[in-house]
Amino acid sequence: MNDELRKMVINKLKRGEDLPAEWARALFPPEKRECELLYHGKEREEEILAKTMAVPLQPVKTFGRNGNAWNNMLIFGDNLQAMKKLLEEKRLGRLCNADGSPGVRLIYIDPPFATKQEFKGSQDQKAYQDKIVGAKFLEFLRKRLVLMRELLSSNGSIYIHLDWKKVHAVKVIADEVFGENKFVREIIWRLGWVSGYKSIAKNWIRNHETLLFYSMNSKAMIFNKKYVPYPESYERWGGRPKGKGLPIEDIWGVFPKEGVTSLQVVSFARQDTGYPTQKPEGLLSRIIEASTNSNDIVLDAFAGSGTTPAVAEKLNRRWISIDCGKLATYTVQKRLLALREKIGNTGRHIKPSPFTLYNAGLYDFSTLRRLVWKDWRFFALQLFGCQDEPHTIGGLNLDGKLKGASVLIFNHLESSDRRIDEETVQDIHSAIGKRIGRRFFIIAPKGTFDFQQDYIDLDGVRYYALRIPYSVISELHRREFTALQQPNDEDAVNDIVESWGFDFIRPPKVEWSVKTKTNEACLKIKDFKSYARFKGEVTKGDIKSFSMLMLDFDYNGDVFNLDVVFYAHQLEESGWEARFPVNAIGANVMAVFIDIYGNESREVIPVSQFKKMREKLKSSKKKTVSSKSKRWK
Repeated sequence: MNDELRKMVINKLKRGEDLPAEWARALFPPEKRECELLYHGKEREEEILAKTMAVPLQPVKTFGRNGNAWNNMLIFGDNLQAMKKLLEEKRLGRLCNADGSPGVRLIYIDPPFATKQEFKGSQDQKAYQDKIVGAKFLEFLRKRLVLMRELLSSNGSIYIHLDWKKVHAVKVIADEVFGENKFVREIIWRLGWVSGYKSIAKNWIRNHETLLFYSMNSKAMIFNKKYVPYPESYERWGGRPKGKGLPIEDIWGVFPKEGVTSLQVVSFARQDTGYPTQKPEGLLSRIIEASTNSNDIVLDAFAGSGTTPAVAEKLNRRWISIDCGKLATYTVQKRLLALREKIGNTGRHIKPSPFTLYNAGLYDFSTLRRLVWKDWRFFALQLFGCQDEPHTIGGLNLDGKLKGASVLIFNHLESSDRRIDEETVQDIHSAIGKRIGRRFFIIAPKGTFDFQQDYIDLDGVRYYALRIPYSVISELHRREFTALQQPNDEDAVNDIVESWGFDFIRPPKVEWSVKTKTNEACLKIKDFKSYARFKGEVTKGDIKSFSMLMLDFDYNGDVFNLDVVFYAHQLEESGWEARFPVNAIGANVMAVFIDIYGNESREVIPVSQFKKMREKLKSSKKKTVSSKSKRWK
């Protein structure tokens, strides 16, 4: 550190000002490593842990009932912020395996490979496409690995699934994060028997991906040794082979009957969700069975199609699944509710253990306002990253601390006409102004404040109005919040894989109609308007802010069960009409209209409308048959 910077630091500290984040490397130079990968934008681990927001988890719906303390977790949101919240839960002793050990026993991640390869999904949608490349991708993944290391139990393990383009750089990064001594194995996953266009490349045919296996304690880690049956042609001295079979080596997929062949090579009909990059259940079964015991927690922070939670459920493991995409979230939900277990050549339906769907970073404010005071107070503190530290100054009961300053959660539930105006702030200042330092925070619903400014200065004390809902207070967070955006084109699914901060659900307004064309039902979007907050202001969007339409053809009035997805560009090409077979309709149809900010508008289309359509179709078919028979006569 030079003299000029030293003087600037001292002066800012004397004035009680925050130090700029870019000074961190000069003030706290990183530890010199024997081998380290350097690139633009690389942050210190301490900064990652300190600066990442721990956004609260808002329960949306619980599937099934459970008398036990643990519910499995499906989280819609940015995985970095969600994992910071889970880390707080671990520190509070609320994230534990069945044996009481804190933390996650196993993490499996299949992150974007940063290849820019285009993946095709069902209906020809590219449901996954990674766009983060180079240094940006490495730091994106490294931040998450830092959080994962902290989340793992003392003997926990992690498997990082990568392809040939990024595995070598990520190996160096992972050695830095976990420690090279924590590296256990490099596993080569042979995808299967490649044929067709993949086999004609003028090169060595690519037929593998890589898993990097680390453990926090290789001597104490859980490892249940796995075997594969002896091949029919296998012979051993002494006659017929005995024992469990061949112990599995670090090259997987050599034997056809291993059950780990890629779904892109061999389709397993009962498993296939149509989601690209989906991994076979056999691959995850091998990992989960080997590195966990019954009721251990398994975490997948890039849920995708939901293979990890589906297999964890079948193997009686606890699970946490996170994804920032609505398509992934609904795919996982549907898959879990339709689980089947193979018995011989048939299967039976499995009732999954109870699990809860959470929002992390995008909240339903109308639901929050209905919370009882205890829950409201807790959520408000969590939302703004405050410490829950009740204390009293000058007879005034305060709720917590934010960056060392006192926080008051205004109880709007005591009376509907309670307000906060400038006179209220003056009264607080008169009572305790000399004893609270330079900053004081008041948290309340937006409509409770009778003044517009973000803060009021009185005698050197700044009184902040933290309004719920809100999107940005840059002075507190030093960066603008970014929306948890959803794609409006299948090419762009997962383009936006990182968000910062939080926002509140504002359902878009949709005008629509239904009719029939030949043997098809047709849902037409007539008008679409979305709303999102940026820098505290509501921004309106038209049809350009439309992302996707999801349909459930047999909605039971409770659980949305995804049947088909239409992206904006598909609907635009067809005149904003979504067409689907009338004979596919069971009960009522549920339509979910989603904007690019992740806001939903749900509409139930009564089955009665389609009954009329069916009658018309039957009538038109009879007339056609009748006219044909007349002509033949």
